[in-house]
Amino acid sequence: MILLLVSIAPSAALMYFFYMKDKYEKEPRHLLIKAFLLGVIAVIPVLLVEMRLNLFDMEADRSLVAVSYTAFIVAGLVEEGFKFLVFYMLIWRNHEFDEMYDGIVYSVFVSLGFATVENIGYVLSTGFSVALLRSITAVPAHALFGVSMGYYLGIARFARVQHREKYLGLALLVPVILHGIYDFILMSQRYYMLTVFIIYIGYLWKRGMSNVKELVECSPYKNLENDEDENN
Repeated sequence: MILLLVSIAPSAALMYFFYMKDKYEKEPRHLLIKAFLLGVIAVIPVLLVEMRLNLFDMEADRSLVAVSYTAFIVAGLVEEGFKFLVFYMLIWRNHEFDEMYDGIVYSVFVSLGFATVENIGYVLSTGFSVALLRSITAVPAHALFGVSMGYYLGIARFARVQHREKYLGLALLVPVILHGIYDFILMSQRYYMLTVFIIYIGYLWKRGMSNVKELVECSPYKNLENDEDENN
């Protein structure tokens, strides 16, 4: 039970963190729960597709081709692709998606639904030390991939029609690349990559927080709040 709680705690903390960043109009909890649960359910098709696409034995083959294919296609494209699909089916046309930052909130909840199941699997099979390590690496990384996806989805939702397709493409492409780089560094299993990994985690946080700040400041509710303050 303790390991289960430890597995879930990082996701819960990150969901609360990004939820509270929404300063002007919080998203309905029932929709956030649906986003999280669909992220959980997405684990099933992801595993099925990944098993079909997994062409290399990563225990024996650490070649550049094997690592790149597994990191960017098997992990990055498949996992981020299903997260994107969940968002598009559940949120894209929902009337609650009424400000840019909403894209980040919902994408993070979908991503952390997936990450929670993945984390439970790893932690229950390997133990407490893995739980602590993944709580500051893998789980936040999934959340930050979600931030990058939600950033472009938020822009796409309110962009002019002629630009929408470009931002929808970026909403899938950028998280796939970020996820692929993350897994490539880990799968390479080179000692010198530890420094690269630490720098990369820092980059993901810096990029993610910049995306969050930008879209929060774009909220139409911010102007309404300012007008009310001036009137008072």
